[in-house]
Amino acid sequence: MALRIVIGLKNGKSLQKELDPAAAKPLWGKKVGDVLKGDLFGYPGYEFEATGGSDDCGFPMRKDVAGFARKKLLFVEGVGLKKTEEGIRHRRTVCGQVVSPKTTQLNIKVVKEGKDPIEIPVKAEKEEKA
Repeated sequence: MALRIVIGLKNGKSLQKELDPAAAKPLWGKKVGDVLKGDLFGYPGYEFEATGGSDDCGFPMRKDVAGFARKKLLFVEGVGLKKTEEGIRHRRTVCGQVVSPKTTQLNIKVVKEGKDPIEIPVKAEKEEKA
């Protein structure tokens, strides 16, 4: 299964990149909050910090859950919960902070920029129908 990397740039924009399973193997075992070298993604000189992600079923990764297994936790607020009312607690399923083969999306942000800027592909504008 391919791993999607979502790169948050310092200008507020983001970029998505797909990694095949062989290229994603060096990321296995990394944790949310770890600093990753840009060479893993094809951006030499850059450094990225892992900020989160989700597994193959869409459950979000949480930094405070050890390992890569899913857990059901009781939340008041935070990642994995939309706060509806004050003081209401909810039990939600989340996955751990470790990147594993079941991780399908990894969110990262730029910590240190390299000498070459990251190019954002421009989407082709939709042609207006007359």
